Amino acid sequence: MYAKFFKRLLDFLISVCGILILSPILLLLIILGAVFMGGNPFFVQERPGKNSKIFKLIKFRTMDNRRDKEGNLLPDEVRLNGYGKFLRKTSLDELPELFNIVKGDMAIVGPRPLLVKYLPRYNEEQMHRHDVRPGLTGYAQAHGRNALSWEDRFAMDVWYTKHITFTGDIQILIDTVKTVLKREGINSETSATMEEFMGTPKGVEATWKEPK
Repeated sequence: MYAKFFKRLLDFLISVCGILILSPILLLLIILGAVFMGGNPFFVQERPGKNSKIFKLIKFRTMDNRRDKEGNLLPDEVRLNGYGKFLRKTSLDELPELFNIVKGDMAIVGPRPLLVKYLPRYNEEQMHRHDVRPGLTGYAQAHGRNALSWEDRFAMDVWYTKHITFTGDIQILIDTVKTVLKREGINSETSATMEEFMGTPKGVEATWKEPK
């Protein structure tokens, strides 16, 4: 009943209140972003939402637009400047997504919205992560973030879609705050950002075990 009738209403009310309360911080980050990123402080990108419907996600930019002599963007770890690292460590780069929640594209808690090009790479089970609205945070973000393998991350996402409860969402929010404060799992083990998902090879399975 919560997932079907009350979750969307709570998401809307909480996100509107969040925008009003955090408006001074949002304004400050817009100004700082324009300075440290050399222009537009926002990052807008198409992402798949519920039922794979495409929407435009908005975040604060964490990487600048530095390019090499040929005009190609430099690697992520180079363009991820000090200010961008600060935004990621504190998860402040995610705050503009509150507007996506108000609009109805996202929820406060749900599987994180990933890249559109990943859609054909999911297997049948992994596609179920799109059965619900994507979230500002999710079960995987509260339990490992980018340090998780793609298979474990998707297993957590799909598990969440089948076990949505009010108390569960509250616990995920609490665990997310703890993860952010500890600054855990911001980067993957081999990259400054999460490696591109190329599809799960045959025979590879998640090692994560569902909670009892």
